Amino acid sequence: MQQPNILRTAFSEEQIKSRVAEMGAAITADYAGKDLALIAVLRGSLYFFADLTRAISMPVQTDCIAIGTYAHSSSGVVRITKDLDISITGRHVLIVEDIVRTGLTLGYLIQNIETRGPASVKVCALFVNPAQHLIDIPIAYQGFTVSSAWLMGYGMDVGEQWRHLPYVVEVEKNPPHAK
Repeated sequence: MQQPNILRTAFSEEQIKSRVAEMGAAITADYAGKDLALIAVLRGSLYFFADLTRAISMPVQTDCIAIGTYAHSSSGVVRITKDLDISITGRHVLIVEDIVRTGLTLGYLIQNIETRGPASVKVCALFVNPAQHLIDIPIAYQGFTVSSAWLMGYGMDVGEQWRHLPYVVEVEKNPPHAK
């Protein structure tokens, strides 16, 4: 795959590392002495999730969940394609997302998680675009506010590639080779 047209570096590796460390310290302080389960929303959050868990200086249990749309459907209906392996009943749950745009998928996920009897459910997102929110999703821990730009790197992909970049770049919107 040809590299997308990079318009600018949106967030450097140093900016991301610094902000993730701050978020980890805040989570550690807020959940001290509590039974915390961190849930990564696959696949985009994996790099952020790994760095965030290392920035939290208390024991946590981790798991992953994946959300997808029904094949060959434009209905916007979502489903869980990979469910949790751990029990979250009575535990504090922190859902970790790479980016929150409309909030619709995250809203579905929060409702689903809440049916499992956790002590609490909160959201941690590295990037949030409030201008695109269609529903109000409270974000307890937010890294950066972003625009509607097409972003790539640090877990975010174009055509399932370029997630590995340790920084985030803005690329040409809707590149022809993107999925």
